Parts: sequence; structure tokens; C-alpha cells
Amino acid sequence: LQTCSLDQNAAPEPEATTAAPEPEVPAAPVVNDAPAGSPVAVNGKLSVCGVNLCNEAGTEIQLRGMSSHGLQFFPNCVNTDSLEALRNDWKADFVRLSMYVQEGGLETDPVGFTAKVNGLVDDATALGLYVIVDFHILTPGDPLFNLDRAKTFFEDVSTEHADKDNVIYEIANEPNNTSWDNIKSYADQVIPVIRGNVPDSVVLVGTRGFSSLGLSDGSDEREVIEDPVDFENIMYTFHFYAASHGADRRAVVQRAAASLPLFVSEFGTQTFTGDGNNDLASATAWLDLLKSLKIGYAMWSFSDGRETNSAFKQGTCAGTDYAGNGVLTESGAFIRDRILSGSSS
Repeated sequence: LQTCSLDQNAAPEPEATTAAPEPEVPAAPVVNDAPAGSPVAVNGKLSVCGVNLCNEAGTEIQLRGMSSHGLQFFPNCVNTDSLEALRNDWKADFVRLSMYVQEGGLETDPVGFTAKVNGLVDDATALGLYVIVDFHILTPGDPLFNLDRAKTFFEDVSTEHADKDNVIYEIANEPNNTSWDNIKSYADQVIPVIRGNVPDSVVLVGTRGFSSLGLSDGSDEREVIEDPVDFENIMYTFHFYAASHGADRRAVVQRAAASLPLFVSEFGTQTFTGDGNNDLASATAWLDLLKSLKIGYAMWSFSDGRETNSAFKQGTCAGTDYAGNGVLTESGAFIRDRILSGSSS
């Protein structure tokens, strides 16, 4: 405000000849149109806050869900019926779509497999589930081998879903036989492709030694802490198989979680081969730890194969019934009951 002085001899001000401008109307808030009560409707847009994943209100949360097997191996197991059961019957939060790059996957039909991923993202979105789009590198394990494919894939997928708040991007499943320097170089080149379309997206970065924080290669989390990926909203993946990985690795995860945002984008209740007997006592100890640290997890796998890692009994995916323990294997019943019990946040 300017100082005003009264001048009684001054001529009166002329009347304004134009109307005063209309007050600026604030933009309408973005409306979350996910189904009421669904995970996305409850939590909204996610972000990384400190070492945790937070919902739109800034509250630390733990996402719980399932990972598909390779979409080329089990093309019928992730569908609207199974996703509806995952949300309604299991009360899970998300599905991870594992798009193998090799092994008969993306490289054999980039257009077709990208379209399949995009369609499944749409199906999960319609149900109010979060989705992890997993660029599933395994052999070869150096992500730089697939750099150009990754750029093309994530450009296509992030463009297609740029208007969605429920998609998380996992850029390299299990880097192996490579260095953290190579993994970080890959991340530095792929993340800008995604962020060009969805600037605030959450991105999961694989760690050395099959996403073991380097433990399988004789290293540990310090290599990541000392040279982190230089972007916001980044989490680092850790994978375990309960019958092969026990208390020693849990101790490292507990230590690492004090400094790094971690996400268990894949785990199994059996050995690292994905087969053999389930070790449910070890799996329980793992999930109790993840609950205490609010680290999200996905169990491998949402499929009906012959291996013990399959959540569904063989033949289930040929039908439409995915609800209840009757269609589940031992590992499937374990994880469904775990999620339903409220043992997690």
C-alpha cells in the first residue's frame, strides 16, 4: 500500500471506464477416479520420503502385492478376473508385471509385448491397483546390454500412462555379473526417459548381485550409499528367497534400511531356484522384518506353473475362479493369508 495524503483542492478522480478484473479462480483439484476403497483411492499419488514410500498425504506406507511370472511364459494368469481377486479377495495393493527382455520375451516382439504390458496396466488401473512395470533383465545381467531396448520400452510405456498416478517403474530386475558403476550408468540414462513423461514417478533401481545389495558378489549396501543414483523418488530393490537366504541377510537389510529407500520387488518362500520345499518360518521372519521397516514387497509368482513358487494350482489360469485358498498352492495360501491377516501396515 502507498501512503495517501488528502489534497482538498485536487480535482476529483474520473470514474473508471472499465470493469474491475474478475478474481482469479483457483484450478480445480485433481480428482482421483479410482474405485472407492481401492488402494489407489485410499493412498493416491506415491512418493519417496526419507527412506520410505509415502502416500499422497505424506504418511509412510507398505505396499503388498504379487509379481507375475514372465508374461511370455504364463500369458493368461494376469487378467481382469485374477486382478479382481487380488484386490477383493486378497486385499493386496499392487501387481508387478514382469516383462522378460530375453528368454522369448520383449526382444522377440517389442510391439506386441509392449501393448500387452500397456493393456494390463489399464486393467489394473481400472481396479484401483498400483502397478510395477518390471523390465525383467536376467541373462545377460549387465543392464547396459539392453540400454536401447529399455529406452524405447520406457518411452512407450511412460508416454502411454503419463496421466496415471499408480504406475511404478522398475528399470532393471536383477543385474548380475556387472558392477554398480554400470548399473548406475544405465539408471542415469534410462530414468530421464521416464521422467520426461512422468516427472514425479517412483522408480525402482536394481542392485548388484541379483538385486542383493551386492551380497551375492561379496559386497554390501555401502557401494550404493557412497554413490547413489542422483534423482528424486528413487528406491533400491532387494530380492530374497526364504529357503536360501536367512538371518545374515536380514541383518544387512535392517542396517541398509536406515540409509536407503528399499523395496522388495521379488521374493519367494522356497530356494533361489524358485523350486523346492517352502520355508515358511524363514518367510515369516522376513515379512515380519519388512513390516517393521515398512518395506513393500511382491511375492513371486502370480502363476500356475509346476514349481513351488507358483501361487495358483496348475490349471487355474485356464479358468476364471481365482478367489479363496482352494485354488492356491502352499505358498499362495501363505501369502494370501498373510496379507488378509493385517500382519502388514
